[in-house]
Amino acid sequence: MHRGTASVNASKVLGLTGGIGTGKTTVSSYLAHRYGLPILDADCYAREAVLEGSDRWQAIVRQYGPEILNAGNTLDRSRLGQIIFQDAAQRQWLEALIHPFVRQRLKEMQEVLATQPEIVMVIPLLFEAGMTDLVSEVWVVTCSPEQQLSRLMQRNHLTQQEAQARIDSQMSMAEKCRRADVVLDNSGARSALYAQVDRAVQKHISD
Repeated sequence: MHRGTASVNASKVLGLTGGIGTGKTTVSSYLAHRYGLPILDADCYAREAVLEGSDRWQAIVRQYGPEILNAGNTLDRSRLGQIIFQDAAQRQWLEALIHPFVRQRLKEMQEVLATQPEIVMVIPLLFEAGMTDLVSEVWVVTCSPEQQLSRLMQRNHLTQQEAQARIDSQMSMAEKCRRADVVLDNSGARSALYAQVDRAVQKHISD
C-alpha cells in the first residue's frame, strides 16, 4: 500500500484506524497517557467542519432542511445519521463536503507538531477517505463482529439494524487488517489490548 511522505515533517506519523466501535479511542487515549504522543483526531475536525454558520453547515441545512437542526442550531447528528446510513448517495455527498476540510486540518496540525518525533492521527475512514498518504504506517484496531455490533448498539443506543448499517458502510475489517502494518485485537481484556500496544510501540516507534 502507498504510504505518505509524512516522515518529512515528523519521524513517524501513526495512522490509527479500525471499524466503528472497535476501540480506537481506547488505544489513542492509552498512547497519549502512557507514551505522551500527540493525538490528532479526525472526528474532532469533522465536528469543527460543520459548526453553526460555516459554509458546510449551511450546505447541510439547504440539503436537508431546518429540521436537521437542534433547538440550539447545532446539527441533529442522530437524525443526520439516520439519513446517511440509509442512503449511500447521501453519505457520499456528506463525506465529499467534510473530508477535504478534515484533510486540511490534519495537515495543518501536522505542521504545527513538526518538531515532535511521533504523532498519531486517528482517522476512522483512513482507507475509505483515501488519507493513507498522510501517514507513514497504519495501525488497525479490530474485534469480533459480534463484539463490534454489541458495543456499537450500546454506545450509540442503536437498534441492531441501525448498528449493522453503520458497520456495513465501512470497509470490511478483514480488508482493513490486510492493509495494516499493525493489527491490535480488542476482543479480550483491556490489559491484553494495552500489552499489544506496548509491544507495537517498542517495535515500531522506539526503533
